[in-house]
Amino acid sequence: MVASDDKAANLEEARRRVREAAQAGARLVVLPEVFIWRGSKRLERQFAEPIPGPSSTALSDLARELGIHLLAGSILEAIPGSEKSYNTSLLFDPAGKQIASYRKIHLFDVDLANGVSLRESDTRAHGEAPVVARTELGAMGLSVCYDLRFPELYRALARQGAELVFVPSAFTAYTGAAHWEPLLRARAIENQIYVIAPDQFGHSAQSFETYGHSMIIDPWGKVLADLPDGPGVITAEIDLEYLAKVRAELPALKHRRFD
Repeated sequence: MVASDDKAANLEEARRRVREAAQAGARLVVLPEVFIWRGSKRLERQFAEPIPGPSSTALSDLARELGIHLLAGSILEAIPGSEKSYNTSLLFDPAGKQIASYRKIHLFDVDLANGVSLRESDTRAHGEAPVVARTELGAMGLSVCYDLRFPELYRALARQGAELVFVPSAFTAYTGAAHWEPLLRARAIENQIYVIAPDQFGHSAQSFETYGHSMIIDPWGKVLADLPDGPGVITAEIDLEYLAKVRAELPALKHRRFD
């Protein structure tokens, strides 16, 4: 999906896509970064919400209605007494309970050659800690977009037991064309994990163009699903027995040295 500055329309589109995935048999559904609102940086603070708040409550209700695990890509979390907000990813269980939240650690401050200039740190605050949630579907590690460029975070998640890791994103089209798939596959191979990476697609009138190409990648680095163009839904099977087989066949995680 490509989010706009219309929160109600974005939430309705998210509901529609989540229901579509659930009807296809998905037990876990993952939405992209800032899917609930994407607009002018000057207006971010007024669209940020407390957690729990209206958007998180709606997503909790949706997870409970459909009986699924739902990773709500990220929403802007208001910080009391601050002009900044956190970029926060939320994980809900099939009962609608929020079982994990992660605040994006690495903020995107860049001046790209294609003219895109971004300073996330002007309006957003850094998160502080990696997060892994243990569920009946496996141990789930949380990350967001620009985090992808920092392998130390994913190694920390793997050391905490993560078997699948989410990378909800709004990756720029310029950087995505060069780096998106190689980075996703590298994180999967390095840590022998499943990587689930929904990315916004297309140009928002209020923001930059995003790359799309939402992907699901297995622990061997194989792309199981790729959505090349346009909004939509992709699905793949997460096979923890296969993950264990990969780790047993090539036990790289056990061979790490710290000296």
